[in-house]
This record gives sequence, C-alpha cells and structure tokens, in this order.
Amino acid sequence: MALTKKQKNQIIKDFQLFEGDTGSPEVQVALLTASIQELTEHLKQHKKDDHSRRGLLKQVAKRRRLLTFLKTRSEDRYKEILKKLELSK
Repeated sequence: MALTKKQKNQIIKDFQLFEGDTGSPEVQVALLTASIQELTEHLKQHKKDDHSRRGLLKQVAKRRRLLTFLKTRSEDRYKEILKKLELSK
C-alpha cells in the first residue's frame, strides 16, 4: 500500500528544484498526492477501513496546508505544481 523506494525516488527526481532537494513544498505535495491516490484506490475496495480513511483525511489536510503555504510564497510555483499534478483549485 505504501510507496516503494523506487517510486518515491522517481517522484523526488521529477519535482525537485535542485539536486538533492527532498524537502521543498513541491516534492512534499507530489509525494502526498501519490500516497493519496494509492489510498483512494485501496478505500474503493475496502469501504469499511476507517483507520486508513482517517490517514487519508490527514494527508489531504497536510497537502492543502502545503499548497496554501506555497501560494502565499510564490504564485507561479503554486500554479505550476497544480498543473503538473492535475489538481483543481
């Protein structure tokens, strides 16, 4: 259910701002988005898994906070990450 190390490294490479960047808001949002997508698929099959649902809601809230932070810092980077991840806001 969790992201594999290979998937995680690929996402980091795709969204990093510079070599070795693993903590920028763009990377964090991309990792959270991938995890949210996997959890969403899991919950489609396991409708009564309330523990995973709570984790999903926490991840969505964290992603929302990171996107709000990014929007206040740099509108261009915010719009770019929304376009790359195909998120609607």
